[in-house]
Amino acid sequence: MFTGIIEEIGTIAGIQKAGPMFELSIKANKILQDVHLGDSISINGVCLTVTSFKTTEFTVDVMPETVNATNIGSMQPGSKVNLERAMAAGGRFGGHFVSGHVDGTGKIIRKERVENAVYYEIEVDEEVATGMVLKGSVTVDGTSLTLFGVTDRTFTISLIPHTMEETIIGQKQIGDIVNIETDMIGKYVGHYLKNTGVAQKKTSISMSFLKENGFV
Repeated sequence: MFTGIIEEIGTIAGIQKAGPMFELSIKANKILQDVHLGDSISINGVCLTVTSFKTTEFTVDVMPETVNATNIGSMQPGSKVNLERAMAAGGRFGGHFVSGHVDGTGKIIRKERVENAVYYEIEVDEEVATGMVLKGSVTVDGTSLTLFGVTDRTFTISLIPHTMEETIIGQKQIGDIVNIETDMIGKYVGHYLKNTGVAQKKTSISMSFLKENGFV
């Protein structure tokens, strides 16, 4: 479990390919201070397991399914990545519930500076967009952000200067691909409603009914 609060920016030191599988070596500092074999690390929002580590570097294995479903397959030595350790039980919860299980990728289609913020508009599959609500939470390359705009195929986020400096999103440009994870709680609620049939049931409650009974 993660929070979407990036701890540091790491650098891809090496990529070893064995068929469709990858082994990534990543340079880091802060997150290696208390690392152990088997620890979960979020790399650009993807939960991966530490298989070995040294003083300033650690490795993870990336399975074919993850390569196909995320932007990890496009990484090269020298690529920058967002890093976050799994949430400590006694730590502060600064973001939102993030599983590290990416729902899909998105494509940046607009980048615009508005005063001291930068707006990004990101295009996603319709299925991914249905899991988003205005002013709700979304994870972009592992970073917890607030939704400022949502359509059936796009969403908009706003980055403050701190987020621009402390994550790799500030370096992203139009056309870049990013990992997307929608809000976990919303997914569970939507799944429940769909499978219990509640979402398909018709209701007699209308706007006129609410007005007649003093609710609006």
